[in-house]
Amino acid sequence: MCAPTGSGKTVIFEIAVVRLLMETPAPWTKVKIVYMAPIKALCGQRFEDWKEKFEPIGLLCKELTGDTEVEDLFEIQHAHIIMTTPEKWDSMTRKWRDNTLVQLVRLFLIDEVHTVKDESRGATLEVVVSRMKTMQASLSRAAKNAEEFPNMRFVAVSATIPNADDIAEWLSDGKHPALCMKMDESHRPVKLRKVVLGFPCNSNQTEFKFDLSLNYKIAGVIQTYSDQKPTLVFCATRKGVQQAASVLAKDANFILSTEHKKRFQPYLEVVYSTNIIADLVLYGVGYHHAGMDVSDRKIIEATFTAGDLPVLFTTSTLAMGVNLPAHLVIIKSTMHYAAGMFQEYSETDILQMIGRAGRPQFDTTAIAVIMTRISTKVKYVQMIDGMDTIESSLHRHLVEHLNAEISLHTITDVNIALEWIKSTFLYIRALKNPSHYGFPQGLDKIGIEAKLQELCLRNLNDLSSVGLIRMDEEINFKPTENGKLMALYYIAFDTAKLFNCIQGKETLIDLVMLISTCKEFSDVQLRTSEKKILNSLNKDKNRVTIRFPMEGKIKSKEMKVNCLIQAQLGCLPVQDFSLTQDMAKIFRHGTRVAKYLSEYLALQEKKFIAFLNALILTKCFRCKLWENSLHVSKQLDKIGVNLANAIVNAGLTSFKKIEEINARELELIVNRHPPFGNQIKESVMYLPKYGLSVEQIGRYSPSIAEILVTVKLTNFEQLQKKRTAHDLHYVSLIIGDSDNHVVFKQKIMDSTLIRSGIWTRKIEIKRVSTSAELSINLISSDYVGLDIQQSFSVLYAVPQRCERDVGTKWKSEDTFSKESNARSNSGKFCQCSSLCVLQH
Repeated sequence: MCAPTGSGKTVIFEIAVVRLLMETPAPWTKVKIVYMAPIKALCGQRFEDWKEKFEPIGLLCKELTGDTEVEDLFEIQHAHIIMTTPEKWDSMTRKWRDNTLVQLVRLFLIDEVHTVKDESRGATLEVVVSRMKTMQASLSRAAKNAEEFPNMRFVAVSATIPNADDIAEWLSDGKHPALCMKMDESHRPVKLRKVVLGFPCNSNQTEFKFDLSLNYKIAGVIQTYSDQKPTLVFCATRKGVQQAASVLAKDANFILSTEHKKRFQPYLEVVYSTNIIADLVLYGVGYHHAGMDVSDRKIIEATFTAGDLPVLFTTSTLAMGVNLPAHLVIIKSTMHYAAGMFQEYSETDILQMIGRAGRPQFDTTAIAVIMTRISTKVKYVQMIDGMDTIESSLHRHLVEHLNAEISLHTITDVNIALEWIKSTFLYIRALKNPSHYGFPQGLDKIGIEAKLQELCLRNLNDLSSVGLIRMDEEINFKPTENGKLMALYYIAFDTAKLFNCIQGKETLIDLVMLISTCKEFSDVQLRTSEKKILNSLNKDKNRVTIRFPMEGKIKSKEMKVNCLIQAQLGCLPVQDFSLTQDMAKIFRHGTRVAKYLSEYLALQEKKFIAFLNALILTKCFRCKLWENSLHVSKQLDKIGVNLANAIVNAGLTSFKKIEEINARELELIVNRHPPFGNQIKESVMYLPKYGLSVEQIGRYSPSIAEILVTVKLTNFEQLQKKRTAHDLHYVSLIIGDSDNHVVFKQKIMDSTLIRSGIWTRKIEIKRVSTSAELSINLISSDYVGLDIQQSFSVLYAVPQRCERDVGTKWKSEDTFSKESNARSNSGKFCQCSSLCVLQH
């Protein structure tokens, strides 16, 4: 269904859901409906709306935004309608063969399907839809009859686009294209007039200066087009929002009458976080962005929605999440600052912003004005008229998606790779517009398919060169363990390539620096307004700073990511709202990336130090604490950063100290009433406490020794009654030698230890050239403050051949050493073999 933004396309989805319910007998336990939208904010809107509509009739709605597999599966276990993004559903369906829940999807709803052209995210949408088609075909073939496996239905909606038929062809069932319905502007409930204004931009004028110059043009645009009705102005940045609002307020006599000003008094009596907002509102101008206090935002939203605030400035990102309709929408400049540079808004962004124009309950007409440079005016006229052809962007992100399909065993050789390509939108568009994909004009179908095959081979060779897949001479391929991990943890190819260069002796800070440069954080921006706070976190004589300060000033997004990771792990307060938002995003991705890094290094036998530090860092990301943090109490229920600071200041820097203190004294420290102290002490009491012992056993030999490692729960009896840690908590036993080899690694579940109280293992140790010392580590999966790390020296035998003895006798080093010393002291030196002398 192709229709203008704001024409009510969502109703199509609702009717499709109702139709499915009518065709399926209740209680619908085996029915899953997936709603997929390009951004989380749209999923959130749909969730709130459909929860109200569908839950009363027995359909459970769930937003799928969790970051761990366990959460994902738990979330959708009982849900009927799942709201998700392409990226999230991609990570879920990368394991669909093992996930029967995914196979229950009967209706797949795709919102904003034209975003398949988006250069950064469109490829994921394309691959997910193609995978759902592949899954449908595979399961249909496996089913004995059609009733056993009913068909999955696709319903997709899109803004007005010229080549909607191509999308219908892509969504086909293989026999005939999908039904394609096109609606024009006449079906929009509020008629929308779209205006593109081009402004001169000198060749030596920067994007930043051009953006500032538009602030002084807004008053004229509002006077011309607003008809004295509410106006919403979208700006690229938070700072730009405030600047533009301030400029208009100085020139806004035309906006408010005396009567109107009186209506503002009730709003102004509410305490605002800054006087600036109140001063601007007096002139009928407000602003609204994610960096503001939540209560201020709510007040501004309420004032604008009631129609009492004539003009509201906001950021483009908020167009996605907050429903603030207006008579006039102005997009001030079509460039925004992202990924460290100015770039054009995507079509989705533009259409979402335009979609806010028109208030069905108040207006019959609405206006959207785009302010851009003269040079790009034609481009935006074509876009809003639906003249911009939708192309695929899969060819730019093919490498990650090929790896995912190989990991799924969907693709096993080049011929199958080409068959898979044929199920994509890329194939349909490459046949019609080969030059867009870098293929020569004039090629026939066979020629274009050959070029697509070449493109596949190039990407496959890239994967092979980093050890993500294995290829044989016939160009069959299989996933490696690393390739499977990359697909499972949704890791960018550039990140996998970066980790492939790890030497093996990287320290904790080396790994933090490495993770900071990962592709996963490419959308984190370094804003000028943040530099002062970040530099203060990095180096400041008067306050606690990050654990590993960086040289010089913070001048790149990589340094910002590094600084925020360390600030969070060090429990340093960060007051800036935009920085705390970035920190949440960094830890959401960082936890996944660190988990991939530790599991990738677990496959390497000669990188013990890096592996151990990656394992520790993964836990640090999960706990949001350094591994030796004094703030161990922050991991307990009901303890936040402030209470944890009070507990640290009282000298309670370990679980043992917290357990030993009197409950009433603990309550005084944190200023809480009984039984708070008892609850905290109880939480600590029922945490697992481990004991680790190592002894050497067995015969001595020059090259091999045997040790016995014992891990036990020292509070085994207490944990029989109750446990603070979750059921899946485990410890990793990691042993490494002085040559940086991983000698032994094993996950030991708490549930295993609780059954018997003890875990033992004989481990064979091969002698290395440098030293006989082993590093033995017991690392908790989820808690800082429970780890045990110790070293152990292994004894080996040495061969001794003396003239008086027949044959070779094997003695341990300490025995040999004592005998040699005795002989030496008595003046009798043995005539040993050269090996014996060297060893001695």
